[in-house]
Amino acid sequence: MTVSTSMTPIRIFNTMTQRKEVFEPLRAPHIGIYVCGPTVYDLVHIGNARTFTAFDMVVRFLMFAGYEVTYIRNYTDVDDKIIQAAQRQGENPLVLAARHIEAFEEDAAGLRLLAPSMAPKVSEHMGEIIEMIRVLVDKGFAYASAGDVYFSVSSYPAYAALSKRDLSEMRAGERVAVGEQKREPLDFALWKAAKPGEPSWPSPWGEGRPGWHIECSAMSAKYLGETFDIHGGGGDLVFPHHENELAQSQATSGKPLCRYWMHCGFLDLAGAKMSKSLGNTIALREALLRTDADSLRYFFLSTHYRNPLKFSDKSLADAQARVCYFYESLQLLEELSLPPTPPEAEGEATYLDAFKAAMSDDFNTAAALAVLSELFNEVNQLGRKQNAKALAKLSILQVQAREIGRVLGLLEEVPAQWLNRRRDTLIAARELDVSHIEALLEQRQKAREERDFARADVLRKELEKVGVEVRDTPRGPEWKLV
Repeated sequence: MTVSTSMTPIRIFNTMTQRKEVFEPLRAPHIGIYVCGPTVYDLVHIGNARTFTAFDMVVRFLMFAGYEVTYIRNYTDVDDKIIQAAQRQGENPLVLAARHIEAFEEDAAGLRLLAPSMAPKVSEHMGEIIEMIRVLVDKGFAYASAGDVYFSVSSYPAYAALSKRDLSEMRAGERVAVGEQKREPLDFALWKAAKPGEPSWPSPWGEGRPGWHIECSAMSAKYLGETFDIHGGGGDLVFPHHENELAQSQATSGKPLCRYWMHCGFLDLAGAKMSKSLGNTIALREALLRTDADSLRYFFLSTHYRNPLKFSDKSLADAQARVCYFYESLQLLEELSLPPTPPEAEGEATYLDAFKAAMSDDFNTAAALAVLSELFNEVNQLGRKQNAKALAKLSILQVQAREIGRVLGLLEEVPAQWLNRRRDTLIAARELDVSHIEALLEQRQKAREERDFARADVLRKELEKVGVEVRDTPRGPEWKLV
């Protein structure tokens, strides 16, 4: 596969340089992307899901642009939080982690997240982790202390290049925690000595397990090489996780870790950053019970990935209403007898071009969704005409709408099925009597056939009181809940 020469150059905001840069892969058309995956001690929450959806969108668009993407998203299955959760529940930490990996994969499929090229686990890469730590010790960037191994921050002058933090202020505020054997407060653990009841592995420094940060350095190097194209994650990972990862990777190889750093903005719930530790989270599977994959993805993509996003029931309902409009527009297209798309239409300036331009500007999904809205507005305008010229244009718009939806991971269902399921959900939530609604619809239709339009209008208003909107079509009346 070759990169499309018709594409607008893709610009990416690089956290390292704090500016948009033209994307220039190391080995085009091949791209390597590493995204920090979940720490699997609980169900994934929608704050994490927003980040994973953002990078799912990035991967989809880069593949659409003609690149061959190797996408790595890891599992942290050895970690303090997992051990603590396992101890509370009286469960083996690795068993608990495996159970939550399975749950995550179910939830990810429910949100239509593409499966990564590989999803490595910490527990399966101890050899690579230990070898990287050994190199750091041998080079003088790390030191062993009472069974632990620590990275020496003072040995790496470029530390804080990513987060832009003031090291002097950080040193003033840091303290050595009880039980830590490090020389300086900013030093961080690469290897932790074994404690009773915790999983451990043999190493040159004794039985133990890795610190949090070293895992991603070891796994990204194994699968993508010492330098790769894009490293991504949530904004909360810039410091300390990505800062530490950057230092230990570049200290090991002497090469840049990646060319572009990308970070997703926070998702706010009730005015606070969503965090499991704060106890203010909503699990992804709970959100998918409240709504559907299309509406949740639309909500996530409606704001630029770098910007904060506030979650509320209203914002979710607004997203679902917009998705409903999209599916109704697609259903209209399916109901019409559209001609085949003419080949010459492929060279025309189209909504697809506007979509490419929006997405090429640092993956601006808010602008991309605006393009899709404009497309469907034209669909509904032309749908009322239904002449030969309008039908020919609608055929082109149908192809473009499906293509844009595919790249965004939207509109993959049969429109009638999605619309019927939404209607059934609203009926149940409002405890409506469908037989009563259908009886009113039948009476209204009869009144219309008898040209008793005053009676038909009265019945329409009665239906509107319970939230039923009626649309008269050549096939007869159709109704939906609003």
